[in-house]
Amino acid sequence: MPRFFVLAAAALSLAACATTAAPPPYGAAASATSAGYSETQIESNRYFVTYRAPGGAEASVLQDYALLRAAELTLANGREWFWVDRRTTDAMQQGRSGGSSVGIGVGGGSWGRRSGASVSVGVNIPIGERASDGERARGATLEIRFGEGAKPDDPNAFDARAVSSNLRARLPSAG
Repeated sequence: MPRFFVLAAAALSLAACATTAAPPPYGAAASATSAGYSETQIESNRYFVTYRAPGGAEASVLQDYALLRAAELTLANGREWFWVDRRTTDAMQQGRSGGSSVGIGVGGGSWGRRSGASVSVGVNIPIGERASDGERARGATLEIRFGEGAKPDDPNAFDARAVSSNLRARLPSAG
């Protein structure tokens, strides 16, 4: 009987590892709190660009979708490049601390003339989200401003056409 539980746990953990979450769809949000992208104009050339996922997604994917929307917004406003001033992610609450773990316990005791010792091993196998997928989030927001003139050689400055073309090729639901 114990062998059955070990095999069942192993099968469940392999099934959890084999499933991959599909990336969220790319599109405009129907409302301020629904899934999709939205933007808020702060100044004439400054925006907050947000992308929200329906049930959460990898934070890096949400950042990429927000970057894609920032590139589209830049081109729609007749500009060639944009600058990211700030990035924020709305992290999801996690019910556990991450990956699998193993614990070992040793105990002993004496009851009158009898004494005993015990050793136990506990195994935690998370089912569902995988820690290796990275942090999961509900949304990502970028504060951007449009650039003028030549794009500076800085990691916070992005060529809008290059970002749009590269991310559309890499993100299947953004094509």
